[in-house]
Parts: sequence; C-alpha cells; structure tokens
Amino acid sequence: MSEWQLAQLNIARTVAPLDHPSMSDFVQLLEPVNAAADHSPGFVWRLQTEEGNATTIRAFEDEHLLVNLSVWESIEALHAFTYRGDHLGPLQRRREWFEPTPGPTTVLWWIERDRLPTLAEAKARFDLLIEQGPTQEAFTFRTPFPPPEE
Repeated sequence: MSEWQLAQLNIARTVAPLDHPSMSDFVQLLEPVNAAADHSPGFVWRLQTEEGNATTIRAFEDEHLLVNLSVWESIEALHAFTYRGDHLGPLQRRREWFEPTPGPTTVLWWIERDRLPTLAEAKARFDLLIEQGPTQEAFTFRTPFPPPEE
C-alpha cells in the first residue's frame, strides 16, 4: 500500500445562483453524484457541510465559484469516477451550469496517507499550477506525476 494518496481541487463558476431555475437539474444531481463518489472504489474523503455537499463553502470571494476538494487512493481511481459512471452524465452537461474558465479548473497533488488537505493548501496548489504549470507539487490529469516514492 502506498504511503501517498491523491488530493484534488476543482473549481467551477455557476452561470446563475443555485436557487435559480436554470440550476435546478444540477442541484438535484448533487446528492446522487456525491453518493456515487462516496461509494466509488478508491474514494477516501471529500470536503462537505453537514448537509453533505460543498456548495455553501466559500474558498474564494466569488459567491458563484464552487469548489470540490477530495482525496483518492490513486489517480486511476479519481479518473475512473470522473470520466465514467454516475459522474459522466453531469460532467457532459457542465456547460449548462458553469461558465467557461480560462486556464485550469482542477489541480492534483500527492499527500501523505491519513492526512486531509485544507482549503488553504488546495488554493496554494491551484495558484502554484497557474504560476508554474504542472509540477510534482501541482499537476493535472493531462500531465500527471507519480507519488514521490515512485
């Protein structure tokens, strides 16, 4: 078993407030997609409120900017959840609910097993990715890096 796990942060700016009718399908999909993540092979943890989602967590000043912070056993496990199964349908509809974003929307990095990332750490990794491009400390699916021991 690896001493490392994969942390990920992704951000998306909604086209409207979550209580707007145009966002109703997205809001209705939150619970089932989060439940699918929670039960996916390789899932470890996700940032959430007592209500079970992260839509009210404000990591940035922009109230329309949603964040998703989670930990996975491997990049393969996160990739499988992201691009297959219950998440794929909503992912394919993202243009209905989210504005196009110049630059990266997801950052990945390795953390020691049994440690959870903080929002401050995730934001720092995102900034690092924007400033330096993919590195061992902050990377993307397109330019992955192996865990430090490998």
